[in-house]
Amino acid sequence: MSTSQIAFLKGHGTENDFVIVPDPDDAVELPASVVARLCDRRAGIGGDGLLHVVRSAAHPEARAMAGEAEWFMDYRNADGSIAEMCGNGVRVFARYLQHAGLVDEGDLAVATRGGVKKVHIAKGGDITVSMGRALLPGAGVTVTVDGRSWDARNVNMGNPHAVAFVDDLAHAGELRSVPPFTPAAVYPDGVNIEFVADRGPRHVAMRVHERGSGETRSCGTGACAVAVAAARRDGADPAQTGTPVTYRVDLPGGTLLITEQPDGEIEMTGAAVIVAEGMIDPAWLETVTG
Repeated sequence: MSTSQIAFLKGHGTENDFVIVPDPDDAVELPASVVARLCDRRAGIGGDGLLHVVRSAAHPEARAMAGEAEWFMDYRNADGSIAEMCGNGVRVFARYLQHAGLVDEGDLAVATRGGVKKVHIAKGGDITVSMGRALLPGAGVTVTVDGRSWDARNVNMGNPHAVAFVDDLAHAGELRSVPPFTPAAVYPDGVNIEFVADRGPRHVAMRVHERGSGETRSCGTGACAVAVAAARRDGADPAQTGTPVTYRVDLPGGTLLITEQPDGEIEMTGAAVIVAEGMIDPAWLETVTG
């Protein structure tokens, strides 16, 4: 990794926070150890993950999407591992592009490992991301915390989720470590686990353990998975009725509105904020990479 100065920004979407590293030409090496240190809240900048901002044409994993989306969100979990998608991250990614003068209000496309995502930046307001369609694999798991167990629905939003409905969100426990689930073979690469409690008609609250990050204040793909699981539990399927279904999902860091369209497309709307920017100290980088 180069020890020249590297620019960074800090942003969040419903308090799911990210270190942002602009790198249009994919010139900055970001090994897992460096990402983990940058995301460390005591020894680094601090974040639930890292958004590496690269032109699609410059990144080997995104070149095939360059014709659809100029920019690629090379997303990393807080432990440095690579992830397919991050819904809150896409909103913050789009806000960064706007902040940097690279895009305007309106529609744009963002390439991710979970495919190309359509984004709309409202004038002076929230950002909506078309998150794609949910897959509902048949096999679920049983999640157990402090002697209580729940059946969890398997929902895939480009990354894997297990959604458990509980009477009280406190039953989820501390969520710093992965809640035990069986059978483990359903999620061989790990899983994001959501605990959900009802708050009213088409209104739920959730907590989440994000794979590779622990409990976070918000998870966009998790909120989408929760809305789909809640709709199916409530007997609502837009593909059958032809009518969109919207759920309000309250998270520790704020509220997201999730709409499932009759064609299966899921739209997520919420805030995204850039809070700071600066330069990473080259001398500090040497201690991380040396």
